[in-house]
Amino acid sequence: MSKFLTFGWIISSLALLLYSFTQIDLSLTLSQFSAWQVIQRSFQQIGYFQRPLSAILFSSIFIAMFLLWILLLREIKKNHFSRNQLFLLIFIISGILFFSYNAFSYDLFNYIFDSKIFTFYFQNPYFHKALDFPQDPMLSFMHWTHRLYPYGPTWLFLTIPFSFFGFNIFLLTFYLFKFIAVSAFVLSAFLIEKIARKIGADELFAVGVFAFNPLVISESLVSAHNDIVMMAIALFSLLTFFERKKIKSLVFLALSIGIKFATVFILPAYFIKNFTKTNNTKFFLILSLLMLVALLLATWRTTFQPWYLLFVLPFSAFISEKKYILIPTITMSIASIFYYLPFIYIGNWDPPIPTYLNTLMISSIVISLTLIFVLKLISKSKY
Repeated sequence: MSKFLTFGWIISSLALLLYSFTQIDLSLTLSQFSAWQVIQRSFQQIGYFQRPLSAILFSSIFIAMFLLWILLLREIKKNHFSRNQLFLLIFIISGILFFSYNAFSYDLFNYIFDSKIFTFYFQNPYFHKALDFPQDPMLSFMHWTHRLYPYGPTWLFLTIPFSFFGFNIFLLTFYLFKFIAVSAFVLSAFLIEKIARKIGADELFAVGVFAFNPLVISESLVSAHNDIVMMAIALFSLLTFFERKKIKSLVFLALSIGIKFATVFILPAYFIKNFTKTNNTKFFLILSLLMLVALLLATWRTTFQPWYLLFVLPFSAFISEKKYILIPTITMSIASIFYYLPFIYIGNWDPPIPTYLNTLMISSIVISLTLIFVLKLISKSKY
């Protein structure tokens, strides 16, 4: 079974890599090589002009990934998957999807341009926006060109060196920025393992729940959201917190907050753990609920985005052996991935799509609660 799962993950990752290129913006050419341009146009033909086929491919890839994820978790619980196998597979998937196009979000382009304002135009992105540089060719395929820099200084200081060494070469800079997200994803997996070992949790299961979640893979390795970097630094803070290095822990937490501010909600959990006799299960439950509040606030401020679940998933992984955690993790991750399906099929977010999406997320919550209730009834009937 382990060989089957390894093969399945490699094939599905390669399929996702190829599928990602169907979503290349029509105004963007990744390379001037004529052979590549022919290939790119054939991929775009599927993504933009054969949308039913694109939707089928998208659904097939992620259904396969979710099935592989569930099977993998079962094999981990049976001790049929070793640590070396697990992390080798993480490296393989990361290596494959490092080369993917950011198919489901334009945020990566904004990260690149925000840093470019500093390194190429020698201006402050907190005071200048992309539209202030109308001659720049990147504006032809960017979204959200009207907004000023929305992130904290940590993210700016982290990305400036990668922008500088990109030498204003788009493809080089693109993959340097992808490298940041891919590295943060791999680092997060290692940190989850170390923290789980420290608190006596099933470390491989925690890693499996987080790192092989298709939603996490998509938002971290494909779309390369900076949320995964924010959470990697937060996990480092958490590790040092359990090592009783409180100053170091707070420094790393401050750096994490300096990316996107959401992780400020970790602070109350630290105070509760320090001043009460809260056990680790309750601590991570509190931590997950606090980050859920951050997710809800971010949703209220704008609208729900699938990658917001990255606020919660690294922490809920430590208590994912609990059915009331694992079931919502699976159902809401599935719903969040398929949040993209209407756009892929239709090509816009116009009504009634928002109604459908709200129904999808509410349904995932109802299904989770129903499954938890049924499993509880079944377990009680056995005694």
